[in-house]
Amino acid sequence: MATVKKIKSDQVFQLKITLNDIKPPIWRRILVDSDVKLPDLHKIIQTSMGWINSHLHQFIINDQFYSIPDGESFCEVVDYRRIKLNSLFNVPKSKFIYEYDFGDGWEHTIVIEKILSRDKNTYYPICVDGKRNCPPEDCGGSGGYENLIEIIKDPKHEEYSEMMEWLGGDYNPEEFNIDEVNELLHEKDYGCIELFD
Repeated sequence: MATVKKIKSDQVFQLKITLNDIKPPIWRRILVDSDVKLPDLHKIIQTSMGWINSHLHQFIINDQFYSIPDGESFCEVVDYRRIKLNSLFNVPKSKFIYEYDFGDGWEHTIVIEKILSRDKNTYYPICVDGKRNCPPEDCGGSGGYENLIEIIKDPKHEEYSEMMEWLGGDYNPEEFNIDEVNELLHEKDYGCIELFD
């Protein structure tokens, strides 16, 4: 049986992903193949931001919800498993929302900053810039995160020891290691995720 080589798009989208409702901002700038499928983009965002993919997620594009439909959804959800990003967007400055963890409600604004030509010497996806550490999972959304930051800034706070233990003994909200992010992105082959037989 002959193998069919996947032909990649010759375009790359430069995306800026900003976590909403956090000051100073937490953001990442990534380059992805323009034909990346939405489930793969979800995984790229998880890795780039520093989340661990332990909660539900969805994309919100033009007031439409994109994810894996299930019988418990409160609204109509478009099955996103075969949808490519460039089938939805083809101009710079387009914006959409990525929501992760419906309990904590982490909303990210994604802007397609530029559409670039693919560089044959660059491995995609790649993170090219960013600021600040992602909030810890299950910290209670933006309000819980602000509370956490106030506690860990003050070693004399009555909840400091308990919070640091919950965090595993170490958490620096200003830390962002782009090399570590790219190493994780390169460990995964996003182009070969088969969601259907």
